Amino acid sequence: MRHFLATIVGLIIASLTVYIFESLIGHNLFPLPDGADPLNMDWLRNNMNLIPIGMKVSVVIAHFAGIVVGMFVAAKISKQSKIPSYIVGVLMLLATFFNIIMLPKELWFTISDGLFTIVGFGLGLALTSNIIAKANTTDAL
Repeated sequence: MRHFLATIVGLIIASLTVYIFESLIGHNLFPLPDGADPLNMDWLRNNMNLIPIGMKVSVVIAHFAGIVVGMFVAAKISKQSKIPSYIVGVLMLLATFFNIIMLPKELWFTISDGLFTIVGFGLGLALTSNIIAKANTTDAL
């Protein structure tokens, strides 16, 4: 049950982190042009050139931070298994790559979003390993 909870909470926290960086920070610091409809995929597909570069950078940061924080939280809750973190990480990777495929972007945006997400997954794995190792060491004492 603990691993299931770790996975669910990790996914929720990862999504919340993405939302905070992408929507709350990115949209407030770099507002969309008048008449923009960010929830409409057709509008996004046809108007990517109108989205401010700062907002695109905040999306890359959001995807990176979301995967790292989600995996970290899953590991902290699980304390025994890396599987919840793996599940959170893989689902966040899939979501990012789905986003990359669905919305045509500039090459720099596509490459940086993909690479930073992969780096975030690697960092999440390292944090997960450290958390599990510390928990096992503490349990052994």
